[in-house]
Amino acid sequence: MYNDIAENVLGTIGTIFWSVQLVPQIIRNYKIKNCEGLPSSMMFLWAVSGIPFSIYFVGTNGSIPLRIQPQLFTFFCTISWAQTLYYPPVSFNVKKMILYVTAFVLISIGLEVGFILWLRPLYEDGKTWPLFIFGVIASVLLALGLIPPYFELAKRKGRVIGINFVFLTMDSLGALLSLLSIVVGNLDIMSMVLYAIVLALEMGIFSSHIIWYLRFGRREKKLENEKIERERSSCDDSKEFDDDNSNGNEC
Repeated sequence: MYNDIAENVLGTIGTIFWSVQLVPQIIRNYKIKNCEGLPSSMMFLWAVSGIPFSIYFVGTNGSIPLRIQPQLFTFFCTISWAQTLYYPPVSFNVKKMILYVTAFVLISIGLEVGFILWLRPLYEDGKTWPLFIFGVIASVLLALGLIPPYFELAKRKGRVIGINFVFLTMDSLGALLSLLSIVVGNLDIMSMVLYAIVLALEMGIFSSHIIWYLRFGRREKKLENEKIERERSSCDDSKEFDDDNSNGNEC
């Protein structure tokens, strides 16, 4: 009984995290208006993974939260993907970005409706392997989406740029709690492997940034602070000798 309660609580919290974890990233992208360091391919692969996830959970008559979660996940991934296309460094114009996103949404809806209507009756007749394949495909796409950030890390000696740490923390917690819910409940090897891979890859991103900071970050921050201090000092000296500067120079 207690295992069932723990499984439901952990699974529900994990599902909530995995439904809205991209909201901080979307807000960050909008405020900064630059997606350097956030790979467009990552967001696209995640958005695509939501399609087979939806097919799998709806086709297998999963619980309402499990049916809703992939839809929310795909929705937010699509918004973030659109931002990576529109903002630098990709910088598509509005029409091209809308064309890409609209085509993706229409194809996604068509695939979900078509496969669900086709595969659900097969699942109810006891043929479970077609939907299982979709579950595997979704898991692989989700894990592959975390590979492109490592290429970005390699460009900057391991420094994380463009990826919001609140988003990354929420996503890691979602994977951890979902993994724990499986451990205390019914063991599902495929789901355990998925959550473990996602958690390991995201811990790798965290570790990479920590190592960068210990090796280079403190020194770079110190040099940056010294530069700011020199500019401020130069500015104060300039004002002292030229209080009546008619050109209105600002420091």
